[in-house]
Amino acid sequence: MIASTDYVQWLSDLKQRYRQSQIKAVVRINQSMLEFYWSLGRDIVALKAESKWGSGVLQQLSIDLQQIFPEEKGFSYRNIRYMKQWYLFYCEQVTKWQQLVAKLDDSNSQQPVGEFWQQLVAKLETPNCHQVGGALEMPTDFALVPWGHHIEIVSKSNSLDEAIFYINQTIAGNWSRKRLEDEIKSGLYKRQGKAITNFSTTLALPEQQLAQEILKDPLDLNFLHLKKGYDEHVLEEALVTNITNFLLELGKGFSYVGRQMELQMPGGQTFFPDLIFYHIPQHRYVVVELKAVKYIPEFAGKLNFYVTAVDELMRGEHDNPTVGLVICKSSDKTVVEWSLKDIQKPLGVATYQLEEVVERTVKEIENRK
Repeated sequence: MIASTDYVQWLSDLKQRYRQSQIKAVVRINQSMLEFYWSLGRDIVALKAESKWGSGVLQQLSIDLQQIFPEEKGFSYRNIRYMKQWYLFYCEQVTKWQQLVAKLDDSNSQQPVGEFWQQLVAKLETPNCHQVGGALEMPTDFALVPWGHHIEIVSKSNSLDEAIFYINQTIAGNWSRKRLEDEIKSGLYKRQGKAITNFSTTLALPEQQLAQEILKDPLDLNFLHLKKGYDEHVLEEALVTNITNFLLELGKGFSYVGRQMELQMPGGQTFFPDLIFYHIPQHRYVVVELKAVKYIPEFAGKLNFYVTAVDELMRGEHDNPTVGLVICKSSDKTVVEWSLKDIQKPLGVATYQLEEVVERTVKEIENRK
């Protein structure tokens, strides 16, 4: 055989195509399995199986299915209970949603029911969830999430919105089970997009929500393990040293640009913001100022200047407006809101969680023994 560039390219193409076919096959298998699990959970709920045949019916069903399909591993009693829980969770959440909408429609309140309806429908239709013949059909996107992830989500979520949030995040970030568990444990759903900002007055309407969603509050920095009494320089040094973990905590789409980057004014004077990132999906720079103390209004003025400088010196023709973020130890909501009220640049303030390492003296260690 005569080796050639064309042959090598063809072989590489075949390898890629085969791997893609493997992925598609896995997705199809996962979809078929999940659709069956969903239908079995739906049957248990719709037939009121435990009321109809007794509390031991699921155990008996597990025994019977394992005898019929001895090679299958998914028919344990515990797994069948999860199938019921999975379907029942979404069934109950959708029912609550329908009752809430009906209550608002029947009331004479001045609430914008139409707008509220649209928002809820948008949330519900995110995974194409709808009712079929009085029973819920499995949302199409659920097939993109492994069974173990689904169990974790319905076991830990308190609302439909929270469950759908983690479903979407898992799909978008291709999360492992461990990553999902860690994000749920950290309360990502409650933290995502919760930073206090002035985006409603400084960004155009389509950008406001998008920009808001990339800022968490509080940020979980427990991966740093800093000693009690650290200052801003130590915090900054630790974050740069652990930049991979920090990027994961900031969220999908952030790229690290630099630390203490020189911003030189036309007159020659230079300034050095703590950290600069670029959010790739939104095509914007994000300037971060770190503070190891409680927030004070002066922080906003300094960050406002840095954002202006980055817009003038670094922002490209196709970049969106730069966003500034103060990350501080704690804050007062009213103080933050008032300090951002009349600022023209889009700024946000978030706090962080960090369990400080307390150094013990030799005597304390001996006493503990």
